[in-house]
Amino acid sequence: MSNLNYVNLKYKPSITDLVATFYVESELPLREAAGEIAAESSIGTWTELKTLKKSTVKKLGARVFHIDPIKKIIKIAYPLDDFELGSIPQLLSAVAGNIFSIKMVTHLRLEDIDFPKKYIDKFQGPAFGIEGIRKHLKIYNRPLIGSIIKPKVGLSAKEHAQLAYTIWKNGVDVVKDDENLTDMTFNHFTARVTEVLKMQKKVEKETGQKKMAILNVTARPDIMLQRAKFIKKMGGKCAMIDIVSTGLDNVHWLRDQNLGLILHGHRAGHSMFTRMKHHGMSMLVEAKLARLAGIDQLHTGTVVGKMEGSAREVIDINKTIESITGKWHHIKPVMPIASGGLYPSLIPSLVKILGQDLIINFGGGLHGHPKGSAAGARACVQATEAAMKGVTLREYAKDHKELKEALQYWQIKEWK
Repeated sequence: MSNLNYVNLKYKPSITDLVATFYVESELPLREAAGEIAAESSIGTWTELKTLKKSTVKKLGARVFHIDPIKKIIKIAYPLDDFELGSIPQLLSAVAGNIFSIKMVTHLRLEDIDFPKKYIDKFQGPAFGIEGIRKHLKIYNRPLIGSIIKPKVGLSAKEHAQLAYTIWKNGVDVVKDDENLTDMTFNHFTARVTEVLKMQKKVEKETGQKKMAILNVTARPDIMLQRAKFIKKMGGKCAMIDIVSTGLDNVHWLRDQNLGLILHGHRAGHSMFTRMKHHGMSMLVEAKLARLAGIDQLHTGTVVGKMEGSAREVIDINKTIESITGKWHHIKPVMPIASGGLYPSLIPSLVKILGQDLIINFGGGLHGHPKGSAAGARACVQATEAAMKGVTLREYAKDHKELKEALQYWQIKEWK
């Protein structure tokens, strides 16, 4: 059977098909390359097979039904029986596996996956989602203001907790560990959890406001579960997972433990496969899979910060129907996180582009304030207030000295 037989441009995908969209560059004509990809990712191989029955081809063969030679885009429909339901690893082994090693395909990028309902039904998805997170914090009409503790590593557990208290006290809602802070010789996980949650309870009592500590449980699965259970035991509400290094299968497994914790997904390392526009996999696919796996909060890009991600890409991830915030059968929407290189002057543009269903995470743009972290927290709060009121930062800074100092310190064009 020629692999060109996997190409059928008259085919209309059924409601039970899984549809993958690829960008393809190849030494072969695009139609031939598409056939090779469809064959290798379903039931075919490089040569004729005596063991491959016509009935198997009809039932399980993938079908290329769309080819755009200008944009170099192809769409492939896969019968659902090609996949083990509820298994993200098996899915990726098929549609993002050996096909990336086909020699005649010089560049390949998995741009999107559309999932049938029967596939989605095997996943619980987020336990809380946007609505649950807002309900827990009792914040409904503005972005959540978050901060990563800085430096990334180096503080003791007590220093870490004291800094968390300081910025919570000055208006920050959410404080999180950085992606590479787990269980360190100078800051052990159990000590950090104990101290941070003690400070959280203290500041909640003093301010009457709910706060959230996002504590990094990233590890091998058995240790990750121990750490998540410890957070729950100590009265915490949120566990953070580095979803790329940990693997979405382990995220899915932790979600299925039903611990009652909000799961915060950090995407450190995603650019290894998402950054090249002509090869790898899009962040949109990773975001959809993270939503299926059960992540409640996910880093998706800032548009205006230091990290990779164009406005169009981040909007697609945050706001398209089947990405992370739209209606998706029973799967709850994920709260997007903007994080990386943010400081007060960027907030109006960020909110204008991405809206208010968002966690805005400040790191150096808060702790780098010339008057310190407390002033930095107030400046970030003030910038968010101005954005929500539709007031320019320059105008708002007249009566808010911390914001004024931040704008002057980072030499903001609007201030000049």
